[in-house]
Amino acid sequence: MTAPLLDIRDVSKTFRRSRTELVHAIRSVNLAVAAGETIALVGESGSGKSTLGRIALGLLNPDRGSVLVEGRSFSALGGPELRRLRTTMQPIFQDASAALNPRRSTRQHLLQALAVRNAAIEPEAIALLESVGLRPGADYLERFPHELSGGQRQRLTIARALAPQPRLIVADEPLSGADVSIRGQILNLLLEIKRAHRIAYLFITHDISVARAFSDRVAVMMQGEIVEAGPTERVLEEPEHAYTRRLLAVSAGFRLGGSKELV
Repeated sequence: MTAPLLDIRDVSKTFRRSRTELVHAIRSVNLAVAAGETIALVGESGSGKSTLGRIALGLLNPDRGSVLVEGRSFSALGGPELRRLRTTMQPIFQDASAALNPRRSTRQHLLQALAVRNAAIEPEAIALLESVGLRPGADYLERFPHELSGGQRQRLTIARALAPQPRLIVADEPLSGADVSIRGQILNLLLEIKRAHRIAYLFITHDISVARAFSDRVAVMMQGEIVEAGPTERVLEEPEHAYTRRLLAVSAGFRLGGSKELV
């Protein structure tokens, strides 16, 4: 059998909140993403979704367990081979403004990303910008983040993520904070990228409607554990876990037992 593109095995992560208090952010999580597949990781704020995403990207080391990419572990590699493996995965973060260096132009952001594969900056950068809807691309090369709208900044972060030609994108709430029209545009863009490049996604979201529209499978996180996972239609139409049913009810606009709406 072909190894998963991303294979998270029995991963746990604990943070120290104070000298006497530990926070168990991730508890014995197993999750695999196949090539070309989209998995939506859903749950409330604080459920551990973003921590798991950062572990998947190699930005955090787990306390226990392993992360394999293309069948190889980050911890077993070093030097050029580790750098090459890291380019297999790219992030798209929630806050595009924070993800972009305010002192760097669009050209400089893309140059750094394209240098990974020694690509010619000018034609490749313009092609990337136009592929994410920033047209004509040449008009954006010298602009700085503050000269772009919120939607344009998020499109730039997507272009930068695509530059190394990754096989997997870890998208952490990429639609959060955007207005309805921009959310629809960005989601459609990510769907187009998925179809055109067969890129896999680990798509972190609190929005059940986005998970329903975008994913092949859904994994539901509660207090650092995956409590339910399976094909999107099965999980969202016939949920087995009470927490999943609660999330579905909240997404439909109900308040159960005084719980807050997801934000």
